[in-house]
Amino acid sequence: MADIDIHASRDEAAAAHAAECTCGEVNEDLPEINVQTIPHAIRHAAIFGAIDALAPGGGLIISAGHAPLPLLAQMDMRYGKKVTTSYLEQGPEAWRILIRAVA
Repeated sequence: MADIDIHASRDEAAAAHAAECTCGEVNEDLPEINVQTIPHAIRHAAIFGAIDALAPGGGLIISAGHAPLPLLAQMDMRYGKKVTTSYLEQGPEAWRILIRAVA
């Protein structure tokens, strides 16, 4: 069984992983999540899980077929100034939003 390391913060855990990771993969592009592919009942929770997994300075893009105003309001309540959002595309058929964890 693998060892489990306990870190004092997410920043410390991310730094430890970056120093120890030997997978050879490099994230050159930001992952993009088409939120319409996630079942509605778990959609926001799945997006929050993805945001929680971001390293400081990391980001992802979400795309939707409508303006995700309820999600953005929930994100503001949950994360406050810990994440930033900016529209990459604003309809009328597609909305794409860059979400970045503040470093």
